[in-house]
Amino acid sequence: MTEATATPEIPDGLFADDAGCPRCTWCQATPLYRHYHDSEWGFPVADDRRLFEKLCLEGFQSGLSWLTILNKREGFRAAFAQFDAEQVAEFTDADVERLVQDAAIVRHRGKIVSTINNAKRVLELRQEFGSLARYAWQYEPAAGERPERITREVARTFITSPGSTAMSKDLKKRGWSFVGPTTVYAFMQAMGLVNDHLEGCHAREKALKARADFTPPGR
Repeated sequence: MTEATATPEIPDGLFADDAGCPRCTWCQATPLYRHYHDSEWGFPVADDRRLFEKLCLEGFQSGLSWLTILNKREGFRAAFAQFDAEQVAEFTDADVERLVQDAAIVRHRGKIVSTINNAKRVLELRQEFGSLARYAWQYEPAAGERPERITREVARTFITSPGSTAMSKDLKKRGWSFVGPTTVYAFMQAMGLVNDHLEGCHAREKALKARADFTPPGR
C-alpha cells in the first residue's frame, strides 16, 4: 500500500465508519446509538425535563446496558408523562401496577417507585434552587480538575468522580434513590457536565464548542 492510499491509524477506543468518521467505540452497535453519541452525549443540557429523564433512565440502566434503555426510551417517555416531574409526582399505586405491566419499559417495581419518589424530590429542589438544572450544574468540575487529554486508558478510570460522589451523597440526603456515584457520573457524562468523548472523536470538539457557548444556570 502506498503512502498516498494508506488508511490513517485510528486511536484505541475509536472506530471509523464507512466514510472514515471517527467515533467512540461504545456507540458502534447501531445507528441509533451513533446518533445518540453524535448529538446528545456530552452536550450541555439545562432543560429540567431532560435532566430528570436522564437521572431516571440511568437508574433504570443499573445492571443493564445503556443501549437497552435507549431502545426503550420512547416507551419510558410515554409511560412517565414525558418526564414531567409535576405529573409523575402525582402517580399513585395504581400507576405503579400499570407500569409494572408495561412491556415498553423495564418493569422493575423498585425503579418505577423510585422514579415517582424522585419526581417529588425534583419539586423540592426547585423550591430551593429554582431548577434542577441550577442544582446539577453546581457539580460541574473546574477545568483544572480534569485530565488534559481523554484517552482510552484515562476514560477507563472514569467510573465516579469527586463531583458525582458529592452529588450522589447530597441527593440521597434529600431522599432520592437509585442515584449512586456511578449512576450520577454517567448522568454527568451524558448531560455535558463533563466531556468524555475521546481525543480524536469527531464529536469531542463539537461538544467542547457547545459547552463554550453554554452558560450554566445561575452563573
